[in-house]
Amino acid sequence: MDKWTLLDSKYIIQRPWATLRVDKLQLPGGHIKDEYYVLEYPTWVNMVGITDDNQVLFVQQYRHGAGEIMVELPAGVVEEGEDPAEAARRELLEETGYAFDSIEQICQLYANPATSGNITYTYLLTGGRKVQEQELDSSEDIDVLLMSIEEAKTILFDNRIGQALHASALFYTFKKLGLL
Repeated sequence: MDKWTLLDSKYIIQRPWATLRVDKLQLPGGHIKDEYYVLEYPTWVNMVGITDDNQVLFVQQYRHGAGEIMVELPAGVVEEGEDPAEAARRELLEETGYAFDSIEQICQLYANPATSGNITYTYLLTGGRKVQEQELDSSEDIDVLLMSIEEAKTILFDNRIGQALHASALFYTFKKLGLL
């Protein structure tokens, strides 16, 4: 299978959280696709944090796109030039106030590779303890939740984790830990 050939590309909008471009492409069979829209997002990290006393760290926050308050994993953006593992530690500390002894990459996924190219790394962090208060941005309103591993499995299996990449991250983590 061959990749498509990029013939032209132009940006329609470039903003910090909304970047859209339109590409002109030639497909391997020769067909020209004049308008193929691509959303550009930064690299993301999702974190499954497990505390010293075997509690799984979650956050609860309003998500305007869905119009719902959702239970999610802590997550965030990898800054330009930042190592994703360090971004995971930083974001987890900022959003929850927890620091962790160890970190291991569990998976890397694309949310929708048909229309966006950003990757999301998931990390399992263990040995967590609260070391400070949250350091939230002015646009963040985040409640921290702690659940037992059984409670975390229950909300996952009951389809109460609405963010697809977070549900996937939990499945991969529970598989890694032999908990499925």
